[in-house]
Formats: sequence, C-alpha cells, structure tokens
Amino acid sequence: MVFTRLRGLIVEKGPKFLGLPVSLTPFALKKAVLQQLLNWQFRHALAEGELDFLEGRSLGIEISDINLRWMTTLQDGRLTVSHDTEADVWFRGEANDLLLVAARKADPDMLFFQRRLVIEGDTELGLEVKNLMDAIELDAMPTPLRTGLQQLAAFVEAGLKQDAKASESRARISC
Repeated sequence: MVFTRLRGLIVEKGPKFLGLPVSLTPFALKKAVLQQLLNWQFRHALAEGELDFLEGRSLGIEISDINLRWMTTLQDGRLTVSHDTEADVWFRGEANDLLLVAARKADPDMLFFQRRLVIEGDTELGLEVKNLMDAIELDAMPTPLRTGLQQLAAFVEAGLKQDAKASESRARISC
C-alpha cells in the first residue's frame, strides 16, 4: 500500500523534479547523450535509408514537464541534435505520455485527440515521423534500452492507474 502510493507520487511529481537538473545541465552534455541514444536506437533505420526524409528538414521534440527541448535532423548519414528554436515540425508532450508512447503502452493518436500530444508545423513530415515510429519494433531496440524503457513504462503505467483509482474513489466522497 505504501509502495503503491509512493509509486503514484513518483509518477505524478517525478518529471517536475527532473526538470531542475535537466535545465541546469549544459546543452552540450544533453546534445552528446541525445545524439548517442538516437543514433544507437535508429542505427538500422539509418543504414536502410529510412530516415533520409529528415535530410535538410528538422524535427523538434519538447518534453514540457522536464524542460527538455531539442531539434533533430539528418546530416551526413547521422542524426544530429541542436538547440535551435525553429523546426519544420514539433512534437510536444509530457514525459510520462511520451514514455508510454515509446514503449507502445499508449496510442499516440489517442493522446493527440486528447491534446496530450501536440504536433505543430509540417504535418506531412510529422506523419512520416509518426509512421516511422509506429513501424519500429520494440525487439529491434538495443536490449538495454528496450529493457529500461519497458520497466520504466510499466512503473509509470501502474502509477497512473493507481492515481486514476485514487481520483475515482475521491470523486465518490460526498462533501
């Protein structure tokens, strides 16, 4: 019981607590980590030319509740990250929602219609990115990344369900 309450609190407040260290981390360090992760994750798609549509175009990602924002483009066969403010398309959302989408535990279309995932800018490019993400099999991810993602997503999913149950029980209490 205590663990489930703690998990719910971590899931609810955790991203906001991460916001401070993320905002204090120099962008050069964030850039190095993001580029390494992105190129590692998409190594097969890069080798097959599946990301060539990003050549000369830019995809912005913003995780609002942890103050993390970057732009990605394809340059010389590799994904590069920059801190530019102008992107052809922006994907914006909160950490828990984006994590669940990445782990295939939430439908991006549902989040989009609930306005929890925002896509702004070049809709054609946004659809290409979304279709590529949908086509990536979790089994194709590097094992450590996949395992970490799945475990974190399971933790978040359970915490969100616990929070929903708590809200539902509070709604039944009369004033």
